[in-house]
Amino acid sequence: MEKSIKNAFENRRSFYAISKEKILSDEQIIELIQHAVKFSPTAYNAQGARVLILLDKEHDKLWDLTKETLKPLVEPEKFANTEQKINGFKNGYGTVLFFEDRDTITSLQKTYPLYEQKFPVYAQHSAGMLQLTVWTLLESEGYGASLQHYNPLIDEKVKQTWNIPDSWESVAQMPFGKPTANPDAKTFLPIEDRVKVAK
Repeated sequence: MEKSIKNAFENRRSFYAISKEKILSDEQIIELIQHAVKFSPTAYNAQGARVLILLDKEHDKLWDLTKETLKPLVEPEKFANTEQKINGFKNGYGTVLFFEDRDTITSLQKTYPLYEQKFPVYAQHSAGMLQLTVWTLLESEGYGASLQHYNPLIDEKVKQTWNIPDSWESVAQMPFGKPTANPDAKTFLPIEDRVKVAK
């Protein structure tokens, strides 16, 4: 069902209970994410965002890899909780891995030396906008997603497994799937304390 943009933002939440049940075809998922990458804004039109889309078995491979990486790093008595959390992500159908291309940032720093220190910050701004765009588009199609940060722990294995260029710097991971439970109710601070209007 189509939703308004306002509804899509309102309904975008962190969903941890997700399943592999299909909503869109793989081709439709890919097109949706490509659309987000193409049209999400970037400073100086840098277009430095990079994405790896993992679906079905490739998605499973990521979370198995993550579990294997974390097992020797987490205290044995605490690993059961970690494993349960990772299995929850694996229960979904896909994961979007977000990267920023360092070569793009370096090129801008050389071209605009006056703003050299700002370009990594601008890249973070662009990355956040892309993540929100992908997340909201997935939600509008009926998927539930969450944003995870297992980098840099899994970075090397990810690069080796999917032949990721060295210049791609990992930013975040977004597992998604069909929601199987609603998230907890969200509380909000008074909007008047967060938004001021000049008079």
